[in-house]
Amino acid sequence: MDVTTLTTALKAALPGAIVDVAPAIDRPTLVVACEHLLDVCRTLHDLPDLQFAVLTDMTAVDLWPAEPRFAVVYHLLSPDLRAPLRLKVRLGGAEAHVPTVSEIWPSAGWLEREVWDLFGIAFDDHPDLRRLLMPEDWEGHPLRKDYPVQIRMTPKVFEPLQMSAEEFQAKLEADRHVRAGRGGAADTGSQGRHPAEPDGGGGAAQ
Repeated sequence: MDVTTLTTALKAALPGAIVDVAPAIDRPTLVVACEHLLDVCRTLHDLPDLQFAVLTDMTAVDLWPAEPRFAVVYHLLSPDLRAPLRLKVRLGGAEAHVPTVSEIWPSAGWLEREVWDLFGIAFDDHPDLRRLLMPEDWEGHPLRKDYPVQIRMTPKVFEPLQMSAEEFQAKLEADRHVRAGRGGAADTGSQGRHPAEPDGGGGAAQ
């Protein structure tokens, strides 16, 4: 699907939505105003002539010190049309938040958490917006361009590994049984010897 057909369908379904075409060499790319994001996404997903049913990926770009500072980028796919689409939303640095699209594409739940974690862009009405990659008490968002290159921070969220001698022995036994079930030797006794290996009691061959 070419970008002209796509924008024509969107403007017919959403006359008041602000949708612009951005130059791109790999796939049609649209820029939508933040306040129209949900309406545009629902239309792309639901309109029978479009049916962009899959959110394949999502990320963000930090353009600091320029303004608008951020761009949230959605990669969509219409399996029926075999058509990819890139959707962008530009955000100012002081108001880095957009509505969640997780009700339209459930896969956005994890992707939005990753963008929040690394860029600090909030997703309004997200059901579980919290860190995904960094420790929960980490300070700052590492993919922001003004984040310190070198940082010294002691993680405060951790769970020490403690195991008794009995638990350790039980784990070894369980691992040994698993290896035996896969065809490995269960022990190092006589059953594990190579058939040509002598028993140890014989002398030299005559």
